[in-house]
Amino acid sequence: MENKHYSILEGDARETLKNLEDKSVQTCITSPPYWGLRNYEHPDQIGNEISPELYIENLLKIFSEVYRVLKDNGTFWLNIGDSYASYKDSKVTPQSFNKNISNCMKVFSGANNRNPKILKKAGIKNKELCGIPWKVAFALQKQGWYLRQDIIWFKKNPMPESVKDRCTRSHEYLFLFTKKEKYLYNQNSIKEKTSDGKLKNKRDVWTTKTSKFKGGHFATFPIELIEPCVLAGSNENDIILDTFHGSGTTCIASLNNRRRYIGCELNPEYISISKKRIKEETIKNTLF
Repeated sequence: MENKHYSILEGDARETLKNLEDKSVQTCITSPPYWGLRNYEHPDQIGNEISPELYIENLLKIFSEVYRVLKDNGTFWLNIGDSYASYKDSKVTPQSFNKNISNCMKVFSGANNRNPKILKKAGIKNKELCGIPWKVAFALQKQGWYLRQDIIWFKKNPMPESVKDRCTRSHEYLFLFTKKEKYLYNQNSIKEKTSDGKLKNKRDVWTTKTSKFKGGHFATFPIELIEPCVLAGSNENDIILDTFHGSGTTCIASLNNRRRYIGCELNPEYISISKKRIKEETIKNTLF
């Protein structure tokens, strides 16, 4: 699907990104499916791997293509949450548990339905916080990216949790990566107001509510989280990329700030859902 201002590439981002030219994108803003959270019922999905290592390996294949298509002065903003290991009983037959990774992946439907034997093989203890965001960040450093900042997304309305032996989670990470030491960063465009009406540099804790979307997509991050990335990382008419298009939040934030957009989406159903949402939520007079 495409028009004058944006396009959505249907298929696995590991393949569709190969159609983009080198250094053609100014900014990438994305949020991949979190490891072990949900099963999106697609054979090529990311996030349902049997171990964090395989999950990170698949992400790196995508982000190596992002590195290629990003301009030298470009920025890469990555929103990613963590996962807890859970050794709850899983309906896994002896036939499905074997050394074949592709077969093992089929038996999972999230962190609450993982085979304890496989988790233990991966060195993950029951109830343990897996540290996914930082493992991904350090892996990207090794891939050649500059890790410039870890931004905390503080959620005003976090998902309730019934746990009694730890605090309820109310934050996620938003990492800023770059290709070079010097890069495009529009500092003034995202300055914050002080109590006396003056401006100050934006702080690294961003407070927004979580986003609710009735269109049928599980994970929708708020536009208020994305807009500062768009404004700071690009200029008008630049191209914004989202490798996990989902419900189209990055697209809406880009178009409403007069940027062009390219998204990658594996699931054709989500493309259809996002198409309707983009039409409804894009400010018409911002299109150029």
